[in-house]
Amino acid sequence: MHRNEHGQPIGFPVPDWRPCPRPARAPLAGRYCRLEPLEPDRHGATLFAADAEDRDGQSWTYLAYGPFASLGEYADWIRRECVGEDPLFFAVLDAAGKQAVGVASYLRIAPAAGSIEVGHIHYSPRLQRTRAATEAMYLMMEYAFQLGYRRYEWKCDACNLPSRAAAQRLGFSFEGIFRQALVYRGRNRDTAWYSILDTEWPALRAAFETWLDPGNFGPEGGQVVRLSELTQPLLARAG
Repeated sequence: MHRNEHGQPIGFPVPDWRPCPRPARAPLAGRYCRLEPLEPDRHGATLFAADAEDRDGQSWTYLAYGPFASLGEYADWIRRECVGEDPLFFAVLDAAGKQAVGVASYLRIAPAAGSIEVGHIHYSPRLQRTRAATEAMYLMMEYAFQLGYRRYEWKCDACNLPSRAAAQRLGFSFEGIFRQALVYRGRNRDTAWYSILDTEWPALRAAFETWLDPGNFGPEGGQVVRLSELTQPLLARAG
């Protein structure tokens, strides 16, 4: 434990700390997907078509917006909410068809604190449960830590059990529940908090690279080792 000259406990030293750069509006490319800054004219139509495959709209339950009744409504929402610097939205394009099939964003970007959050994740049925879906999250993590961020956050409705499971599969450690944190869609939201720290990233990066390696997938596409098998031992806390 670190103490000051008064004998009081204090946080550990962070020598020579400098604020991080803000993430750029620039593409991120991987083996299975490509992320591009979201643009309504470039990505809106293919995203709307991909989202339409979720016919009952259940993928929107835990978001404060959507589903959208028309392409025009969706494009207007992108223009109004998704072209700024925070949140910084990306379209996720599959490498094979080069079509936009999902979105994710950085948000609550705090360069002085070295903290950044990933959120507004909405994957269409075409993207869900694919290598591209996981690689998109890996690319965003890798870029954030390359920029020098110390803390990478994931928050979700505490009732959203699939999101909570996804966070831990991706290596986020559980930090707790903020009770009655928000009101959205006319209902209460308790918020579950998860994070990855910069000191944890090297081991998690290795886990992702092992999982994403083409050799981890058989001829039929099945995974040899599950990502959760690689990340679970690295979690500081599960929940």
